[in-house]
Amino acid sequence: MIPSMAKILMTTPLVEMDGDEMTRILWQKIKEILILPYVDLKTEYYDLGLIKRDETDDQITIQSAEATLRHGVAVKCATITPNLQRVKEYKLKQMWKSPNGTIRAMLDGTVFRAPIVVKGISPCVRSWKKPIIIARHAHGDVYKNVEFAVPGKGQGELCFTNDAGEETRLPIASFHSGGVLQGVHNTDESISSFARACFTYALSQKQDLWFSTKDTISKIYDHRFKDIFADLYENEYKNAFDDAKIEYFYTLIDDAVARVIRSEGGFIWALKNYDGDVMSDMVATAFGSLAMMTSVLVSPRGQFEYEAAHGTVTRHYYKHLAGEETSTNPVATIFAWTGALKKRGDLDKLPELVSFGETLEKATLQTIESGLMTKDLVPLFEGQARGLDSIAFLEAIAQTFEHMG
Repeated sequence: MIPSMAKILMTTPLVEMDGDEMTRILWQKIKEILILPYVDLKTEYYDLGLIKRDETDDQITIQSAEATLRHGVAVKCATITPNLQRVKEYKLKQMWKSPNGTIRAMLDGTVFRAPIVVKGISPCVRSWKKPIIIARHAHGDVYKNVEFAVPGKGQGELCFTNDAGEETRLPIASFHSGGVLQGVHNTDESISSFARACFTYALSQKQDLWFSTKDTISKIYDHRFKDIFADLYENEYKNAFDDAKIEYFYTLIDDAVARVIRSEGGFIWALKNYDGDVMSDMVATAFGSLAMMTSVLVSPRGQFEYEAAHGTVTRHYYKHLAGEETSTNPVATIFAWTGALKKRGDLDKLPELVSFGETLEKATLQTIESGLMTKDLVPLFEGQARGLDSIAFLEAIAQTFEHMG
């Protein structure tokens, strides 16, 4: 890839999902400074900013997921999942569900998150020598929950009605005053897709696969995950794992946390939806920064959605609105774009597009390794470092890229 050449042409558009707050600002700057000068970018654009989701009654989120099913590759900016405070701030019609949760459910995908490793920034867990990849189940659980505020005295029950109209009721709790109830679910089909994705990815990476949950407490819900993983492994994947000289094992999540901290890394850790959300933040922070973790949603039907693993960086956004300089780390968002462009190039047999993505990633890392970075990385860097504002950092990456031709 030579930066001075004519723009690289695309044949199939990416599904582009815009987002909220500071990441929305950086989204446009990344395109303007690092992509549009070199790529004749084709995207099918969807504005998933909170205002547009409210205007469309969240139909635009559904439309973006349908477009991903059609085109195969999407790139997504971080978005707000509103709480009560956001409902008041944005004067929303209702407290809309997580757009990530909606998209994950429609794609029935598994999220793989991996830290971006840079020379000069060592993990704060001294034993970690290799990246730890989090495989996060991307369906159901608290992201598709049903909640109820109990108004007063009464009986909470779990009810299931089969197709014949027969009911099964289980008592949950007797309420003597107000309280709360929550219902969560999952499906055997989705759990199986999750397990297959994890086994397949582990084989492709030739890395051990760990799976952990809490089946000793959740003896039906979590145990179902454990049993499906075990059955698929024994009946379909064990021989391939043996041939690849890699291991699959299950352990309780509290034991897994202790094992992870003592390990040297270099494995895939499969987790349920919320567990994966929390532990990916822990792994990212321990390796350096939440802004230094890639995230890709992989559908069993072969669709891919790339995004940063972090949120919308609200605090920096309010500083930006006040006219103050910000030093927001854009690396994970850059890698979301490069990941999507590389996958699009791979599927469409466009080696120049793949090479562009690879070169831009190298330029980003080389810029940091040279001592130029956003201010969040400066205290972590082992050497002389200069903290730049967001735009200056993007421009420094562009200069590095130009000299890599």
